[in-house]
Amino acid sequence: MRKRHFLLLCLFVICNLGSSGVGQSQQASGDVRKIVRKTLPTYPEIAKRMNLSGTVKVMAVVAPDGSVKSVQPMGGSPVLIQAAQDAVYKWKFANASSETKEPIELHFDPQ
Repeated sequence: MRKRHFLLLCLFVICNLGSSGVGQSQQASGDVRKIVRKTLPTYPEIAKRMNLSGTVKVMAVVAPDGSVKSVQPMGGSPVLIQAAQDAVYKWKFANASSETKEPIELHFDPQ
């Protein structure tokens, strides 16, 4: 029981600190690359037990060939971030002439 309270307190603090100042910055031109293939995240079992929902914001670095090179968390519950990152790594974007950074929001709902 103490672990659960501690985890919930940590989640609350991290979510409130981690999400401040996080914006949905886009490329200078305002263009967003088209998503060719999208994989939905797997809802973590611990999040199901906690009935946890929320939005995870990540920034994906996408190679010219459309593959995802890296994914950095920008905000959201630590319980959901890994599932979001794992899913985005499987995404495929349209080809482009150079590497881009793509802001992504993933919504988690236990229902």
